[in-house]
Amino acid sequence: MSVGVKLKAVLQTDWSDERLVSACLKGDAEAWSALIAKYKNLIYSIPIRMGMYEEAADIFQSVCLELLSGLSQLREPRALPKWLMQACYHVCLQQRREPNREVPLTNETGEDLPIASDEPIPEQLLAELEKEQMLRDAIAQLPERCQRLVHKLFYESPPRPYEEIARELELATGSIGFIRGRCLQKLKKQLLKMGF
Repeated sequence: MSVGVKLKAVLQTDWSDERLVSACLKGDAEAWSALIAKYKNLIYSIPIRMGMYEEAADIFQSVCLELLSGLSQLREPRALPKWLMQACYHVCLQQRREPNREVPLTNETGEDLPIASDEPIPEQLLAELEKEQMLRDAIAQLPERCQRLVHKLFYESPPRPYEEIARELELATGSIGFIRGRCLQKLKKQLLKMGF
């Protein structure tokens, strides 16, 4: 993928799901890249939460293939995040069913859960995943400088010193706290607007 195509796909991640799905159905490769970029963290988060670290990449690919083949049957593009969560959960369950798997699927109390391909995603997990995706969407609506700062301050592990972050973002070290506060206020407004 060329730098121009990649940049265009990144810029399209702020498109609505309706617009992305419509463009994907028309064969727009950049829209497809943007759709995957928008939801990759959501898709990866499910196998990670289920302790399926080694299988996460394969599960991601399987879900993307399901999305590619099933996108035209999606009746409501706004339901895409829930569809992805459910599809990913089912792929995880299928992976756990493989005979060589030793990790049982258990609930919060440690009891084994029955494995069925049509089993709905547990409500608590669904609610947590929806909130996480809402947060990702809200961060994507922030100005680029705020997005970068939020990611560097809150998503990198281990945390890095302000001096290093300031140098990377070409900011004065003393301004990081002030800018962080403004960015978090913008994020809070965006989350409230989204009904978080």
